[in-house]
Amino acid sequence: MDMLWSGWGDPARATPLPDSVIGLLRDLLGVEPRGAEPIALEEIAVPEPFLEPAAHRALLTAVGGDEHLRTDAESRIRHTRGKSTPDLLRIRDGDVSDLPAAVVLPASHDEVLAVLTACATHDLALVPFGGGTSVVGGLAPEPRRPFVALDLRRMDALLDLDPVSRTATLQPGLRAPHAEALLAEHGFTLGHFPQSYEWATIGGFAAARSSGQASAGYGRFDDMVLGLTLATPSGTLEVGRAPRSAAGPDLRQLILGSEGAFGVITSVTVRIRPLPHSRVYEGWRFDSFEAGAAALRHLAQDGPRPTVLRLSDETESLIGLAQPDAIGTSGLPQNAGCLAIAGYEGTEEDTAYRRERAAAVLRDNGGTCLGGEPGERWAHGRYSAPYLRDALLDAGAFAETLETAAFWSRLPGLYAAVREALTGTLTRSGTPPLVMCHISHVYENGASLYFTVVSAQGEDALAHWARAKRAANEAILTAGGTISHHHGVGTDHRDWYLREAGPLGIGALQAVKRRLDPTGLLNPGVLLPSD
Repeated sequence: MDMLWSGWGDPARATPLPDSVIGLLRDLLGVEPRGAEPIALEEIAVPEPFLEPAAHRALLTAVGGDEHLRTDAESRIRHTRGKSTPDLLRIRDGDVSDLPAAVVLPASHDEVLAVLTACATHDLALVPFGGGTSVVGGLAPEPRRPFVALDLRRMDALLDLDPVSRTATLQPGLRAPHAEALLAEHGFTLGHFPQSYEWATIGGFAAARSSGQASAGYGRFDDMVLGLTLATPSGTLEVGRAPRSAAGPDLRQLILGSEGAFGVITSVTVRIRPLPHSRVYEGWRFDSFEAGAAALRHLAQDGPRPTVLRLSDETESLIGLAQPDAIGTSGLPQNAGCLAIAGYEGTEEDTAYRRERAAAVLRDNGGTCLGGEPGERWAHGRYSAPYLRDALLDAGAFAETLETAAFWSRLPGLYAAVREALTGTLTRSGTPPLVMCHISHVYENGASLYFTVVSAQGEDALAHWARAKRAANEAILTAGGTISHHHGVGTDHRDWYLREAGPLGIGALQAVKRRLDPTGLLNPGVLLPSD
């Protein structure tokens, strides 16, 4: 099944906001109903595909037939941009300026290489496309030449599983739920559950350095990767022949986070773990975000570390965004403090042991246990937030997210600086936006901050958000944060990434790109500026 072309996920799961929430948006933020319905897919004016006959024949040959080369309007629309709020607002208005000339669906590493050769021969750019879940402009290359969307859905197999080493080799187009199902047949799990879990792919996780909601226990996706195969215009690069190595710099780290700018990931070898016998999630209350953050820091630094550990600030806790399927019905009174979620997965003995010891640390740091109900509600609704975002857009609100990370000592200043930047730029006619935040991932030395913003769309929502995003990005760099913790760079963050990495670092990456992709055909303008 394809994802909704003008929104997130399964159209059958789209749910309109209740009247009570619409009234709250009107009274609190001045949200007004949309003036017009989004354009229908069949009404979008789509230009003819710009593929010369020789290029068309070369691509057909590369992927083995007509059914794997698509130039129809719907296929091209469905591969236009990603799923950020600006992406959706533009496509709902019929803007297809980032439309691919064609969509190709290879079935193997060799077919990917053949597509790359065809694109290089006929001066076509190429954008790898997994689940289409990018929210940072990772699927919208700079429009200097026609481009082809390389849809990897046919490359969706479990290639190898080694139960002794506890490793699995997966193809890049494998969606996360399918990957979990294949591994579960052998008694294993990957343990990677980002909010995009239901639609994102293994290759996308690697290309964007994804981080799942259970990262406190299972680690980030880049922690899980042991080996990679990369198809490039210059040939094949295979990296990772042992768990760790002192044989020079780790080339795996060069591919992880490269966002399709260096090559197309065609297989990923990951470490896997036994399926947990026990899963327990519970809620904790803290008087303030500062107090809750201190408690999370103690667990992250001194243990025992839960599998899931996250903390919502006062505003997010009050609104109930920690449980997106129950928005506006948190059940917490005014000034009720902050909600933390702690989850434990593993054997019965391990989860009981960690839960008991972690509870003592949380209590010693001012936490009050709320029992299992808040945790189970979070677990039940953990993938619902993007559907809520779509419902807010339908109701005339603007809703978007951004994230960052920093060392623990810098986190309070970073939190304040980003909130101030967003509030200052999104306040209209004296009405401030709703700015919410949670700590989504913790480490021994720091943590990430995930912000959600809701405001009225107004006359020009895209321009208004662009100003706010620039201000937030500036605040992040000034306060010592990274421009992205897990969403990636894309085109949205590229200019700030250039400053974060510095001229020498970017120059080194550009040299790598020139060696692997001499003509600059791969995802031009994404991650790095085009030559």
